[in-house]
Amino acid sequence: MSPRTALAFVIACCLTACGSTPDSADVAPQDAFFRQMATLCGQAFAGRIAVDRPPTQDNPLAGKALVMHVRECSRDTIRIPFFVGGDRSRTWVLTRTATGLRLKHDHRHEDGTEATLSQYGGDTVDIGTAERQEFPADAASKALFAREDRETSVSNVWAMEIDPHERFVYELTRPGREVRIEFDLEHPIPAPPPPWSVAPKKESKQESIPKP
Repeated sequence: MSPRTALAFVIACCLTACGSTPDSADVAPQDAFFRQMATLCGQAFAGRIAVDRPPTQDNPLAGKALVMHVRECSRDTIRIPFFVGGDRSRTWVLTRTATGLRLKHDHRHEDGTEATLSQYGGDTVDIGTAERQEFPADAASKALFAREDRETSVSNVWAMEIDPHERFVYELTRPGREVRIEFDLEHPIPAPPPPWSVAPKKESKQESIPKP
């Protein structure tokens, strides 16, 4: 090998090594999805019903202001309160597990106590993509739905989608039913009050000082 050829080979190897940075390394789709959700932490966004098929007369979301607030983020958990008008009972809880991601629905009464129909959801069953993850109802949720006379929900599949800086989608599907709510990520809005799952802070009582 001539000196010129050897020098070219060394330069090529250096360029290849320089290109192999941690940022360009492959990231598992579920990890990438979780990271993208975490970038929204602290922000709130307005939403709208994009799909309601077939239309129902008793849809509790219809005609209400819809707001999501990516309120709490840790290494393995993201809590996203979902407000429907003045109803602050709902919180989506996205969690890392040993095998993927888990979505649960935390429902509370106004006094902070947990509703009977709460903590339902499911785990991912495949790797999904960095933009979309699906959560079929797990065994505990199916048992809860059956116990509470909600058999139609046993086949629920929830999904979350994120298109960075553009939109976030929360989706519910089952045979004969599809609901999609889209949130505008381009225009954050002021953060709403805490959800009902967060205990209100008690105001400290100042001791009254008698007048001299």
